Amino acid sequence: MTTRASTISKLHPQLSADETTLAELGYKQEFHREFTPLEVAGLAFSYIGVVPSLVSVLFYAIPNGGPFAMVWGWAIACPFIMCIGLAMAELASAAPTSGGLYYWTYSLASPRCRNFLSWIVGYSNTIEIITGVASVNWACAIQITAAISIASSDQAYTTTNKQLYGIYAALVLSHAVLVSFGTKVLARLQRLYTLVNASLCFIIIIALPIATPSDYRNNASFALGNFTNLAGWPSGFAFILSLMSPLYTIGGFDASVHMSEEASNAATAIPWAIVSSIAVTAVLGWGINVSLAFCMGTDVGSILSSPIGQPMAQILYNSLGQRKALALWCLVISAEYMVASNCLLVGSRQTFAFARDGALPFSRYLYRINRYTETPVNTVWFDAICVLAIGLLSFVSTEAINAVFSIAVTASYVAYITPITTRFAFKNNFKPGPFHLGKLSFPVAVIAVVWMVFMITVFFFPATPQTTTQQMNYTVVVLGGFMFLAISWYYCPVYGGVHWFNGPISNLTPAIRGENRDEDSMSEKKEQRDADLFVSAVDV
Repeated sequence: MTTRASTISKLHPQLSADETTLAELGYKQEFHREFTPLEVAGLAFSYIGVVPSLVSVLFYAIPNGGPFAMVWGWAIACPFIMCIGLAMAELASAAPTSGGLYYWTYSLASPRCRNFLSWIVGYSNTIEIITGVASVNWACAIQITAAISIASSDQAYTTTNKQLYGIYAALVLSHAVLVSFGTKVLARLQRLYTLVNASLCFIIIIALPIATPSDYRNNASFALGNFTNLAGWPSGFAFILSLMSPLYTIGGFDASVHMSEEASNAATAIPWAIVSSIAVTAVLGWGINVSLAFCMGTDVGSILSSPIGQPMAQILYNSLGQRKALALWCLVISAEYMVASNCLLVGSRQTFAFARDGALPFSRYLYRINRYTETPVNTVWFDAICVLAIGLLSFVSTEAINAVFSIAVTASYVAYITPITTRFAFKNNFKPGPFHLGKLSFPVAVIAVVWMVFMITVFFFPATPQTTTQQMNYTVVVLGGFMFLAISWYYCPVYGGVHWFNGPISNLTPAIRGENRDEDSMSEKKEQRDADLFVSAVDV
């Protein structure tokens, strides 16, 4: 690796350390590295968006344990989430590229299966991010209608599916315009996003308990010990289902990975962004849950069935009154909007990387940098169109559109499990980067993988044991459908990826131009890429 780095430096003396590292991984620098380490950490934190994300999935915790599940479910889940983050951070430090997970999988897996595994991880990651964008925008649309309900005299404003989809579509299109701007603008916006999200956390943790009337204040026995089961599952399993709240909220911490090629000092900044965002969110999120548990009153059922349509909005309304609750709720909506824009930003970079390696439909059109903004505008709008299509699930049923929340978690776990597992399951010459755990790497990885496998299984269950066709959990159907299409395309006779997909392809040679990709040039690039890979996989 040292010899390779010195060779690159001699041939291209103008390359920075980040550009040299990227060249070692087989890619040329195509983005401007405008994100400072602090802005990368800010992106990771605001991408999680602890308050708006918690608002979106509080309906998982309240009926499956009430205050007890909100407080202690969060506390139990966070150490396991941190194990996932630590395992991911090690990989990100070793190979900081926008492709991230599918690149690591290819580099670490056996030559006999690395093409297929890289394909599956790439598509799982794509599904995770696109459904993540959809879920955040759908949540934001519902929050906007909740604001109208708070402002109305009887708090009973209702919307049709067409109206909700219209709001949703407007949000998605506005994000697409915003994310099409240049990297420098998007990097500086992270400062505002971080400030708004952090301020919102402290307002709820500090100001909400002060403002809550005595009628709605709970004692410690209720806030920390009351277990309310409204879902119908046995209490133990109901509590496990409530973990969807912290797992969705502290999710997508691979966001900073996909910004690796726009960050300075990426090999250090990216892993620390992952770890710090999880740690800060875990602490602030627990504080928010404790605050809510002490301020929600004792009638848990009325909060869940509130005419406002949002449990958090009803808690704020009870504690602050109409005007103050509306003002704070508008801040929540603003923060959710920022989370959604960052989701699309990260998604566009992952899509760009996957298209760069020729794995997506229309890759020759998606792998392009706009000459004016110098950003991948085509992938921004491609992702936006996919998100608009997913929103049409709202016309099927409420459960169908709600499935995108759990799909975002389950698809991400499929994408996370594979590279973490391949690192230890196959013989390879993995070389850790500046961030590494030493002897703790293997036990941390085992805990992370076992936890994710267990939770994927749990999230395929419906919300209640007695369910109808309309009320079933569509996660397995929608996720299974996406993965079936991805696998079918891979094995499709003549045209399938099995015939031409060779994993990450180096674009350091003049062969790739985004226009013509014949089989000879792809083979040539594969040979060049195989020589440049940071890890040498050995068949077992």
